[in-house]
Amino acid sequence: MAPVITPDTPAAAQADIPVIDLNADLGEGFGRWTLTDDEALLSVVTSANVACGFHAGDPSIMRRVCELAAARGVRIGAQVSYRDLAGFGRRAMDVPAGELADEVAYQIGALEVFARAAGSRVSYVKPHGALYNRTVRDEDQAGAVVAGVLLATGPGGLPVLGLPGSHLLAAAGRAGLPAVPEAFADRAYTPAGTLVPRGEPGAVVHDPDAVVARAVDMAARHVVTAADGSRIPVAARSLCLHGDTPGAAELALRVREALGGAGVRVEAFA
Repeated sequence: MAPVITPDTPAAAQADIPVIDLNADLGEGFGRWTLTDDEALLSVVTSANVACGFHAGDPSIMRRVCELAAARGVRIGAQVSYRDLAGFGRRAMDVPAGELADEVAYQIGALEVFARAAGSRVSYVKPHGALYNRTVRDEDQAGAVVAGVLLATGPGGLPVLGLPGSHLLAAAGRAGLPAVPEAFADRAYTPAGTLVPRGEPGAVVHDPDAVVARAVDMAARHVVTAADGSRIPVAARSLCLHGDTPGAAELALRVREALGGAGVRVEAFA
């Protein structure tokens, strides 16, 4: 039976209970075009990665998502990306480090305006798509993202979400920013613990039952089955639920309920 936490549960006992943040990519539309079911997902997740206009999103969408997130007590994160509306931020690009830092800062600043207007603030930063994958292996681009965070926020900065073992999290740590390791229940993993590239067969896990089971494995047991069938360790404080997946809101609710049933506490990271 899953452990039950009450106000009287001893702190030592609570420390033994696994905790995970649920984040989702939201605000991924433009003008009259919409992709993500923002309102439904915001009733499930604890952190909202809001598109900042470079791969998706526009000022009105950003404002609306920030208002919805603030009203539900969901933390707002800046989902920064390469400037690639046509490719949804998933095309490989080579952007000079200084220019990328400026563009990351620009995106964070734009979202902060709407977050503050909604009575909240930007609480963390997460790269999107091609930029996310590039910062796993590219120290230069990873450093540029961190430089952009510092440019936008000044000393102290913001937490940065990224793949465990990535250059991004290493750069964030060196800069004194909280580095938050993240996992993906609906993405295939290589035996090395990296994501299988989207262009390869089986890169995305489409079976809802498999996604739910993988989420529980990651959060409660800290493991995942890689593409070759091996079981590899996963150390994640946040679990991403892609907002552009068909039926994403229903799947996110199933994941949250399954995590609770497995004794995992769903809670935003500090």
